[in-house]
Amino acid sequence: MPAVGIPPAAPVPRRPGGRAATLMSRRPGRRGLVGVVVTALAATLLAFVPATQAQAAPVLLSQGKPVTASSQEHYGTPATAAVDGDNGTRWSSAAADPQWIRVDLGAPASLSQVELRWEAAYAKSYRIETSQNGTDWSTAYSTTTGAGGVETVNVSGTARYVRMLGTARATGYGYSLWEFKVFGTTGDDPGPVIPGGGDLGPNVHVFDPSTPGIQAKLDQVFREQESAQFGSGRHAFLFKPGTYNNLNAQIGFYTQIAGLGLRPDDTTINGDITVDAGWFNGNATQNFWRGAENLAVKPVNGTNRWAVSQAASFRRMHVKGGLNLAPNGYGWASGGYIADSKIDGQIGNYSQQQWYTRDSSIGGWSNSVWNQVFSGVQGAPATGFPEPRYTTLDTTPISREKPFLYLDGNEYKVFAPAKRTNARGTTWENGTPQGESIPLSRFYVVKPGATAATINAALAQGLHLLFTPGVYHVDQTINVNRANTVVLGLGLATIIPDNGVTAMKVADVDGVKLAGFLIDAGPVNSPTLLEIGHQGATTDHAANPTTVQDVYIRIGGAGAGKATTSMVVNSHDTIIDHTWVWRADHGEGVGWETNRADYGVRVNGDDVLATGLFVEHFNKYDVEWYGERGRTIFYQNEKAYDAPNQAAIQNGSTKGYAAYRVDDSVDTHEAWGLGSYCNYNVDPNIRQDHGFKTPVKSGVKFHSLLVVSLGGMGHYNHVINDTGASTVPAGTSTVPSTLVSFP
Repeated sequence: MPAVGIPPAAPVPRRPGGRAATLMSRRPGRRGLVGVVVTALAATLLAFVPATQAQAAPVLLSQGKPVTASSQEHYGTPATAAVDGDNGTRWSSAAADPQWIRVDLGAPASLSQVELRWEAAYAKSYRIETSQNGTDWSTAYSTTTGAGGVETVNVSGTARYVRMLGTARATGYGYSLWEFKVFGTTGDDPGPVIPGGGDLGPNVHVFDPSTPGIQAKLDQVFREQESAQFGSGRHAFLFKPGTYNNLNAQIGFYTQIAGLGLRPDDTTINGDITVDAGWFNGNATQNFWRGAENLAVKPVNGTNRWAVSQAASFRRMHVKGGLNLAPNGYGWASGGYIADSKIDGQIGNYSQQQWYTRDSSIGGWSNSVWNQVFSGVQGAPATGFPEPRYTTLDTTPISREKPFLYLDGNEYKVFAPAKRTNARGTTWENGTPQGESIPLSRFYVVKPGATAATINAALAQGLHLLFTPGVYHVDQTINVNRANTVVLGLGLATIIPDNGVTAMKVADVDGVKLAGFLIDAGPVNSPTLLEIGHQGATTDHAANPTTVQDVYIRIGGAGAGKATTSMVVNSHDTIIDHTWVWRADHGEGVGWETNRADYGVRVNGDDVLATGLFVEHFNKYDVEWYGERGRTIFYQNEKAYDAPNQAAIQNGSTKGYAAYRVDDSVDTHEAWGLGSYCNYNVDPNIRQDHGFKTPVKSGVKFHSLLVVSLGGMGHYNHVINDTGASTVPAGTSTVPSTLVSFP
């Protein structure tokens, strides 16, 4: 039977050469007098400043819309910067005539005005041109005496595309615009303006130190959520800055606990934040979908217990003591994630099979089971793989921490941390956190019952999205088209696509930040569930990448669901920072064809980095990588338990589909700390030729790999390609076959 889903199709356009070669080929940027003044002022201000208030549609039509240009001076001045609503970022062209910048409004609009906010390098002669199809252009305005500064010109007519065509420069540099704004209306009745801000809804529980009954509320929600693995309850506990005494916050399914300070130490709990596994007889391998963020905790007995598995993040935390990652009684636990955190004492790994810790500071680490990986962690153990099974990178090459809600006085804001390169340690211990502070008034606060049409209207209006805890059915794709948009979920907010639509698509623009939500496949097959960039995307986003953080995808488990490919990454430079993409092996709506999902994650973009990648149980390939210069730090996988027989997973002449496949066209790729496990419990006689598949090239490198048969339920013949020992000799003993490096 032919493969179902998105075919590899034509080769994806790639940027020539490596990142260093690309950057060295571009001449240094030149900001001009205005840019120098802006830079000097910025250096004297606080490390974060409120972003400029976005104007609402239908007046401003161009902000965040797809934009292209004839050229780009260097990587820091993309066309998208001219429509991002930020007067501190700009597009600049090559130093030649003519040059143009074009915005696609998405639909025909009645035009009224164009505003050009020039940098010092402006146009002496230019035209404003309009088009219905992007090919045939009409002149709406023309001048040969451009004055620079802020020029506002009146235009008329109906068009979808608007461009500034510069024909003569006023300086020896190129053309440079801080902002290119197009105003008009999209119809006779543009509809109501959607307000930003508002309350956070009934399932966000906000406490201050004087709030009565905090422990009772924590206990009530835990009773509801402790074993509600596939329930509909969603909750967020938010603690205002201050000190809270004698609390034990037990965290169940779909529950988030977080502080509302700018730093973790602004909010201290003298007590415990606990995840254990009493509901599952001491087995923590199903403790999914929960999180703790932005708090300091001083454990009662000196050690806090956080016994979790996939989709459970521990971010921006300060544990004033030790941290135990195993359940009471030291039963099994199956993987988790720590980032931007400080653990004063030792972390007891104990029975955790795999774990990833990034950009943190720890007092020590004990034990290794299969696969423990560290990057940018002060106090991490040295690499010892295969025994002890530690893989340690001194720094994380690129990182940007997850956005979070906080209180600035009495005003809610979302803080979006800045990008770091070669990061090590936390972002918050020394000095003012770096990043952008965005008032809640610039967010559409999404509450249960909101429609996809309203969500899209809010995005088109220039608002960010804050999903409050709940389950959201969408009958059309959520389209995130504006650069630097934040989409943040609280309490594991869950999006379910109806009628086979893609749940969310992100345009090929700079700096979108997706964080903190779950996409749950619907019963009608979706071709994809999450797309980052369009197919064939070519824009360089190295200066301001899109990030995907604590965004989880599920097919089946809560009910029948289907999706051909769960996540497709087309945009260059995207950072995938902690995701669990899971075709369910238990729960409702589970079966080889019932929750059919052939492919987990497909990466087409170049220079994509994955830090903390968990992908499991897909009918065919779990991860496929087509982009150049991709990197993965930590990968955890299980092959589909429910394959009915060998024929069901036969891949041409190859037995089984690799857990992680790099396409033969790729010349450069590198990955550290990868594990794949099989548990073919329907037919234990199934064989996988290998866990990993890659071209053998000097630029393709793998470090610290393992495959393991869980109790002898199926086996791997090799680790990667035809290299690495078979798991067959281990029999039912669940002993991994390891490989230090390949080739």
